[in-house]
Amino acid sequence: MQTVSCPSCGAPVQFRSHASVLAVCEYCRATVLKEAGAVRDLGKMSEVLEDYSRIQLGTSGIHAGRSFTVVGRIQLRYDAGMWNEWYLLFDDGLDGWLGDSSGQYVMTTKRELAPGWPAFEDIKVTRQYDVGFGPYVASDKRIAKCTGGQGELPFRVGEGWEARVADFRRGPSFATLDYSDGTPPILYAGNAVTLESMKCQLLRDDEQIKASAGKYRGKVDVLQCPSCGSSIRYIPGLAANCVCPSCSARLDASTPKVEVLLKGEQNERVPFTLTLGAIAKIGAHDYRVLGVMRREDNEGEAWNEYLLYSTQGPFFWLVETNEGWSRSDVLDDWPTPPLPAMNAVQVDKVEYKRTWVYQARVLYAAGAFNWRVAAGDMVDVAEYEHGQNGLAAEHTNEELTWSRSTPVAEDQVRAWFKLPVAPKQTKAPSSAGDIAWKALLWIFGLNFIPLVANFGATLAWMLVGAIALFLPLLLSPEK
Repeated sequence: MQTVSCPSCGAPVQFRSHASVLAVCEYCRATVLKEAGAVRDLGKMSEVLEDYSRIQLGTSGIHAGRSFTVVGRIQLRYDAGMWNEWYLLFDDGLDGWLGDSSGQYVMTTKRELAPGWPAFEDIKVTRQYDVGFGPYVASDKRIAKCTGGQGELPFRVGEGWEARVADFRRGPSFATLDYSDGTPPILYAGNAVTLESMKCQLLRDDEQIKASAGKYRGKVDVLQCPSCGSSIRYIPGLAANCVCPSCSARLDASTPKVEVLLKGEQNERVPFTLTLGAIAKIGAHDYRVLGVMRREDNEGEAWNEYLLYSTQGPFFWLVETNEGWSRSDVLDDWPTPPLPAMNAVQVDKVEYKRTWVYQARVLYAAGAFNWRVAAGDMVDVAEYEHGQNGLAAEHTNEELTWSRSTPVAEDQVRAWFKLPVAPKQTKAPSSAGDIAWKALLWIFGLNFIPLVANFGATLAWMLVGAIALFLPLLLSPEK
């Protein structure tokens, strides 16, 4: 470990990794560049948005038998959202990165780049590429800006620094080609992980998260829509892309000054079974409804989606259709092959067959989301089924995601949210006229064969029966 004095304020700044060339002073936010025999002040580094991440500087864990400690972070922002990259120092002196996006994590380390890598401009989401380990599907392609940093980092980063990255997946495996410094790109590879599987220690607890989420050290507290003045009930840190439920204005709450991205219209509110801010007790954890959305397919069939989040787990969706409820979770372990154009794919050695291909369009959205959403947004969807369970591949030009859905009983949803039990539908009693018509049909059915054999006599008796049934109704004062 190397300790230097901050050129700006004189406070001690520690470099725990020999690979680190930059550190952010925790006292004055100065960016300290470590050079041969000296340190230099590069100016102030923007503060990170304190979000719902359970990770913090000092968090430790074990991956592939090696212990690690989190020593730095950069926060990256693109057109539709944000994510964290945590810089790790392993006990053997090597380093790595822990990607953190909406409660999903990938661990990567730097690898040797093989020949045949694609140019950044040529990469197309949903297509396969060989990044040195066989065919991987392009899952994400972004140009993002660094909006904040903490701790120490292995490269020079400052205001306006851009990351040009493309992500690739195959099963649980993950790879990134980083074109930020031009070509050739830098290759990072690894796999999807969870905090539990890495036995992470010194994570932030619920109280720490609730006290800081969505705040720049207290500068943002209560959010009111700058367009119409209505309050947004919840500020969800990284889920800081909000849609006002009153005026449908799109808001960006990821900066100290809340910005109106696009002014909405006074639309009639869409009725939802679950309300924004509603809390569900699912297992041992509390989940909150952050956002609500109504979408429709090409044929005009619509459904509701509810974004839920707990500080102890990732985002997931509750989907409400005419056929009932289901829970949809984004997959870390992707199907094989992970291409939405395939007629069948496998997950956990179970085959799912493709049933529907369509475009989904957002009709209405309100609340907060972990990406920017607005009415009119379109996404291509391919659905697969195996029994009652389903898979869905959703993609745009920038991103491909896979999710798995499982049915949830309506009674279970009501129990989670402590909703009143749905009233049982009772059949309305039949009227006297309905009873008469049914009796006449029975008489006709029972006398069909005699009617054919002896038309005159049988018909006469049927007419007598009909008069006996309907004459009281005709003479009744209540018709």
